[in-house]
Amino acid sequence: MADDPSQTAPAWRPPRGLVRRLGALLWPYRWHVAAALSLTFVVAFLGPLRPRLVQTAVDDFIIPGDVPGLIRIVGLIGAVLVAEGLAYFALGYLTQWIGQHALYDLRTRVFRFIERQRLAFFDKTPIGTLITRATSDIEALADLLSAGAVTMLGDLARLMFIGYFMLSLDLELGLMALVALPPMVLATEVFRRKMRAAYRETRKQVGRMNAFLQEHVTGMSVVQIFGREPEEQRRFGEVNAAHRDAHVQTVYYYALFYPVVDIIASAALALVIWFGGTEAMREAVSIGTLIAFVQYVRLFFEPVRNLSDQLNSIQAAFAASERVFDLLDDDQSLPDPEAPTHLAGGRAAGRIAFENVWFAYERLPEAKSEDEGRGMQDAPSDRGPLAGSPGSASPPDWNWVLRDVSFTCEPGQTLALVGATGSGKTTILSLLLRFYEPQQGRITVDGVDVRDLPLAELRRQVGLVLQDVFLFSGSIAENVTLGDPDVSVERVAEAARLVGADRFIERLPEGYASDVGERGATLSLGQRQLLSFVRALLYDPAVLVLDEATSSVDTETEEMVQRAVDVLMEGRTALVVAHRLSTVQHADQILVLHKGEVRERGDHQALLAADGLYRRLYELQYADQERATA
Repeated sequence: MADDPSQTAPAWRPPRGLVRRLGALLWPYRWHVAAALSLTFVVAFLGPLRPRLVQTAVDDFIIPGDVPGLIRIVGLIGAVLVAEGLAYFALGYLTQWIGQHALYDLRTRVFRFIERQRLAFFDKTPIGTLITRATSDIEALADLLSAGAVTMLGDLARLMFIGYFMLSLDLELGLMALVALPPMVLATEVFRRKMRAAYRETRKQVGRMNAFLQEHVTGMSVVQIFGREPEEQRRFGEVNAAHRDAHVQTVYYYALFYPVVDIIASAALALVIWFGGTEAMREAVSIGTLIAFVQYVRLFFEPVRNLSDQLNSIQAAFAASERVFDLLDDDQSLPDPEAPTHLAGGRAAGRIAFENVWFAYERLPEAKSEDEGRGMQDAPSDRGPLAGSPGSASPPDWNWVLRDVSFTCEPGQTLALVGATGSGKTTILSLLLRFYEPQQGRITVDGVDVRDLPLAELRRQVGLVLQDVFLFSGSIAENVTLGDPDVSVERVAEAARLVGADRFIERLPEGYASDVGERGATLSLGQRQLLSFVRALLYDPAVLVLDEATSSVDTETEEMVQRAVDVLMEGRTALVVAHRLSTVQHADQILVLHKGEVRERGDHQALLAADGLYRRLYELQYADQERATA
């Protein structure tokens, strides 16, 4: 992501880009905004009208003793108060309606953005940061997008109407009251500058705290097992203190501003009473006018105080919006091809081919430091070969995970990937699914480059079963269908029967409606694994990808899971990553990976006969099994 603006931007800059982008959020509701602005000007006019009516009542009716006239003016004042109240109600409801709809649109946009990102984006972006952007940062925009901007315009209009009424009543007294305006504007400008920087820092610290809490709650078992509670409390204390100090700084400026405003307002009021009172004593100013001016001075500084409140919220909103739009600007999604190629009949036959594929997650540290000023943070993607012939030595500035990998898996075949941890097995699966992009080489499905296929079409062909099965909160049926209304209960039950999951599901109190808990907490590892097979079978993929699907279960459960795997693989192309070589002995082809290279290939018997890496891995695991059963 881009650097935090609090570290790179000046304390204040005209937020023209932000205003334009925030305005775009309101554009779909422009007619509602227009109505709100109209009501704002109505309210802004009716409020200052009341002191003017009071001046008329005092000078024209009370002092002369005109009772009928007084009754009429009191009725008019009452009507103005009722109209003002109704306008306030309509304005409040309308502005909140606009704001909540705009926030809904922005949350939807952020969620869709997150869904589109490739895995490399999540590798470097903490989950807590994303949650902060989608929740509290967007919520900070509520006041701005609902009542904030409209209220500010209303307060400014109110100030103009108050100024007009004061100057029209008595020019000298009006100018005397407006003497306080320049110091008020100066104080507001200084406050605005300070608050913008303070709120930017506050939002940054909120993101840090959310990221810290999310990470540590998720990994709490590790903290407790290793007795790291005191150390993590210390680290949390540092994050918490930074969060506290940032908030205290905003409170300091906010608390300082109110007394300044009150002092200036009190000075203006005292000046008006002194000057107006002396003028009234010599009958140069009427009593009604003096009363009206006292009310106007109080009314004049009320919108100024409101503006400070709104400014407070707006500073927070601008700081939050910068972070939200910085997120949206860091788009790392995979674009669909401009001229896509579609599979015949919309379904793959299942031929998978890797052609001279090179892949690195990142540049070497020394290469990164050389290119920091040139924005060379990601590896370039190129469909052609590396400089030189395929298989040539790799350039020195990339930390290659896969090196010139080539293989073909024919339709209906099972291809197993084995090798030591870090050899590149899982990376091959991630590249096939386009979670990442290779820097060099080509990956094809039925002869079509995966980069030429629409992403949704590619992933519809592949069923993925991982070692760590992720289940969402909800029922078993909701988890295996993923909320697809087109999948019937009968299909779910049949898929569960085929993989053997029906036996434990039907024993549950509510069967397929049983709640699995957060991340499947109410189910065992084996049960969660079986549900992942049901999920894959329901969508009938042409290609099945299994990544250590049986490594985390016990031997008894493994036999059940293996039967489910056999059912799932029938008639499908399968790519299987396995640590236990006993699970891949019947694979049509086995690739042995070592340090990102294909060192050996063949079936089980051929690889044993070759007396290479595979045989050593097999003998090592066989010896481990003998020791375990001894």
